[in-house]
Amino acid sequence: MTRTIRTAPASLKSKIMSADAAASLIHNGATLGMSGFTGSGYPKAVPLALAAQIETEHAAGNPFQVKVWSGASTGPELDGALAKANGIDFRMPYNSDPVAREKINAGEMNYCDMHLSQVAPMAWQGFLGDLDTAVVEISGFTPEGDLIPSSSVGNNKTWLERAQNIILEVNSWQSDALNGMHDIYYGTALPPNRLPIPLVKPDDRIGQTHFKVDPRKIIAIVETDTPDRNAPFAKPDSTAKAIAGHLLEFLKHEVNLGRMPAALLPLQSGVGNVTNAVLAGLLDSPFENMTSFTEVIQDGMLDLLDAGKLRMASATAFSLSPEAALRFNADAHRYRDKLILRPQEISNHPELVRRLGCIAMNGMIEADIYGNVNSTHVMGSRMQNGIGGSGDFARNAYVSIFVTPSTAKGGKISAIVPMASHVDHIAQDVQVIVTEQGLADLRGLAPKQRAMKIIENCSHPDYRDALRDYYQRAQHSSFGKHAPHALPEALSWHQRYIETGSMK
Repeated sequence: MTRTIRTAPASLKSKIMSADAAASLIHNGATLGMSGFTGSGYPKAVPLALAAQIETEHAAGNPFQVKVWSGASTGPELDGALAKANGIDFRMPYNSDPVAREKINAGEMNYCDMHLSQVAPMAWQGFLGDLDTAVVEISGFTPEGDLIPSSSVGNNKTWLERAQNIILEVNSWQSDALNGMHDIYYGTALPPNRLPIPLVKPDDRIGQTHFKVDPRKIIAIVETDTPDRNAPFAKPDSTAKAIAGHLLEFLKHEVNLGRMPAALLPLQSGVGNVTNAVLAGLLDSPFENMTSFTEVIQDGMLDLLDAGKLRMASATAFSLSPEAALRFNADAHRYRDKLILRPQEISNHPELVRRLGCIAMNGMIEADIYGNVNSTHVMGSRMQNGIGGSGDFARNAYVSIFVTPSTAKGGKISAIVPMASHVDHIAQDVQVIVTEQGLADLRGLAPKQRAMKIIENCSHPDYRDALRDYYQRAQHSSFGKHAPHALPEALSWHQRYIETGSMK
C-alpha cells in the first residue's frame, strides 16, 4: 500500500481496486468529470483502462462513447487514448491533444470551447446536464477522509460535488509537500445568493486546503505512481527575446509614468514558449517583489521565485517542463509559502481579475489591423486548442497584452492580417499587441489610428507594404469609413494557410 493510501480511513481502503475494475464501472453514454489542467493532475490509469474497454466493445460491434468534461487540457493517457479508441462523443472546455484535435476538425467529436471561468457555474446552473462520474487524481487522504489535491485543481471541486459517483486515482508520484498548498473556496453560490469573493490580494487564503467529499459517493480508488505530462519549453530564441524586450520596456515606461507600482501589478501569463520567454526576461529586469494571479505556474515563474524576484504566485495548476517538474518535486517544501493552487472558477474569475488589476499576457494565432485577435481557429474553421482562460483575463485586465511572432511557417504566413478569419477577442478587449518587430499601444485609439500603429510597429517588413496598400485601398472602396475593409480581398490572405500546406 503506497504512502498516499496509508492515512485513509478503513472504510475507504475497501474501495481500492485495479484500474480495469474501476473502468468497468463506467457505462456507455456516461458523462465524466475528469481532473486535469494543462497536462497536470489528470487521471492516468482509469482512462487508459476505459479506452481498452471501449476498443473491446467496438470490436464486438457494441457502441461505447462517453462525454468528457475537464478543467483544461489533459494528457495522452486521457484525451489521446480515448480519442484514439473513438470513445469521446463530446468534449469540453479545452483540448490540446493532437489525436482529439483531428477528431474535432474531422467532425467526429463534438467540442464545446468555453471560457474556463464559466464551466463550473454552468455545471451548477444545470445547463450542461447531469454528471455521472467524477474521475479525479489526488495526492493523498487526510486521516479524516478529506482529499489532498494533486498538481492541479481545475474544476475538481465542482466535479466531486456534482457527480453521482466518484473514482479516485491516488498518485504517489506527486510530492507530499503539495499538502497545504491549495486554497479550496466553497463560498460560491448562484444568483440571487451570490456574494462578493473575499480576496483582495493574490496571496489571500479564503478557503481550505483539502476537498471535502461524501464518502458514500466514492466507488473506486486506484493507486498510481505516474508523472504528469510535462512538455518541454523551447529555449528562447531571438524572436522570443525580442518580444520580451519590447514588453519589458513597455512595463518600465508604465512604471515611470506612475501608471503601475514599482513591483508591477499581478502577472497573468498564458501557456506557451513566447509567454514563458517573457517571464524569463523578467529575471534581468529592475522589478522586484512581484506577484502573480494566473492560471498556471510555468518554468519562468519557478525561476523568478528562486531568484527572489517573484514574491508569490496564485494559479490553478502547474505547467512545467520535465526538468522543472523534477526540480519542483525535489524541493516542493521550499515553495509552500510562495504558491497557492485554487479552483479555476477562482483563479480565472472576472471579478478578481478586475479587482486585482492583472497584467494579462497571452498568445494568439493572428491579429488584424484593427486589433481583433484570433486565438483558436486556423482559416476561421479549424480548431487549434481553444480560448482557454485568455478571454477571462483579456476583458478584465488592467492591461490586456497579446504576443506573437510576426510570421509563421518560416515566414510564409503573416500573423498580422487585414481581417482576422475568426475573432475570439474583439478590438475593445485588446490594448497592446507585441511582436518581435515592435509594440503597438492601442489604448484610446480609433480604429484607423490602431491600424497604422499595428502595421508600422508589429507587422513583418516582408508584409508591411502589402498591408499598407490594402489599408489605403480599403479607405477608398469600403462601404463605411470607420474601420475600412475591402471585401473579399481581406479574407484572401488566409489562402496562404492552404498554399503552404499548414492545414495538413
